[in-house]
Amino acid sequence: MLLEKTLKSLLRDVQDFPKPGIIFKDITPLLNDPVARKKTVEAICDHFSKENIQALAAVEARGFIFGALIAQELNIPLIPIRKAGKLPYKKITEEYALEYGRAAIEMHEDAFATGCRILLHDDLLATGGTATAAGHLVQQLGGIVAGYSFIINLSFLPGESLLKERFGVTPHYLVKF
Repeated sequence: MLLEKTLKSLLRDVQDFPKPGIIFKDITPLLNDPVARKKTVEAICDHFSKENIQALAAVEARGFIFGALIAQELNIPLIPIRKAGKLPYKKITEEYALEYGRAAIEMHEDAFATGCRILLHDDLLATGGTATAAGHLVQQLGGIVAGYSFIINLSFLPGESLLKERFGVTPHYLVKF
């Protein structure tokens, strides 16, 4: 509870970004606080420490920041999931709906071995579109969605229930709005 309060104090609301009507949750102040940043990574790693996670897939772009730190702390491989057209090697693609449009993400087709237990990380869970697409990429390559990690959950949107329904895992998050 103390960590959640600290994190909430370090998250900045930006009105009408990236489009009118959207309130963007900016994690930049959290990134500027080394103690809170470290506690964030520790809390996520503690939660997943007994889950036999074999790799972490992080979603571009803000998911990369904490994803890399979490993978380092857990001593597991980091798999980038990028916006379409950004990966240089053979890849698979998944299209999905955002709360304000459509997008596509990609992952290298040799990102992990079949049966690998993957933790998916992004900074924020909203409608679940990006997270669901990332989970589908993992499944397409024969991986197991072992968990979802977020810093922020916008609980008034359907993302959490969607991930529970589609992948049978309860997303882990540190802050709920």
